[in-house]
Amino acid sequence: MNAVDVTGVWKFYGDYPALKNVQLHAAPGSCLALIGRNGAGKTTLLRTIAGFSRPGKGTIQIFGNAPRETETRRVMGYIGHGISVYDELSALENLSLFGRLYGLADPRKAALHWLERTGLERVKDGLVREFSRGMRQRLAVARAFLHEPKVLLLDEPFTALDDKAIAVLQRLLSEALAEGKTIVMSTHQLREALQLATHVGLLHRGQVAFHGECTQEMVNDPGWVYRHYGEA
Repeated sequence: MNAVDVTGVWKFYGDYPALKNVQLHAAPGSCLALIGRNGAGKTTLLRTIAGFSRPGKGTIQIFGNAPRETETRRVMGYIGHGISVYDELSALENLSLFGRLYGLADPRKAALHWLERTGLERVKDGLVREFSRGMRQRLAVARAFLHEPKVLLLDEPFTALDDKAIAVLQRLLSEALAEGKTIVMSTHQLREALQLATHVGLLHRGQVAFHGECTQEMVNDPGWVYRHYGEA
């Protein structure tokens, strides 16, 4: 069974098809990098996989279940364009709250663990509104990993990160893959993404122009896929 299955998915905004008959899958333990120009449909697809938006046609399954089911949400972690943490709470309070929402046995213990993993343990009691952009992004990373999800959905995860935050995220994602977790990420940061990716999906005007294994040639030359599939 695939971790993620996207079958014949269309998404319409009015009469405009933002996604057109998208067929993609990700096996357990794989990392699928979704690439494409601005407006290609990457964010729309990722939000639809996450269950934040319903497809107009087609189906999406996470380990055989619909994205909006409660049990499915417990196995997914998501990082989107917004940080999605509470400014007036401390870092520890934020993660403890999310831990309770996920039904963790010991939310505070999990929160402290992930604050340490993301290098935020020294500022655990600081208010998030006082954090730098990079610190806030690392807190969002901790939130996504907090409940040990089997599937991580990441929308432009490296954008606007400082070097330390990029290094933290790359390390955590590498460890997640080694543990057999599945990653689907949309990105413009090809070099960072292709270092992690096992597979690549190229979107062009809402359609899949390429879906296949990430080769060493792609890693060495991040623009290779664009040039060979009509997007140069």
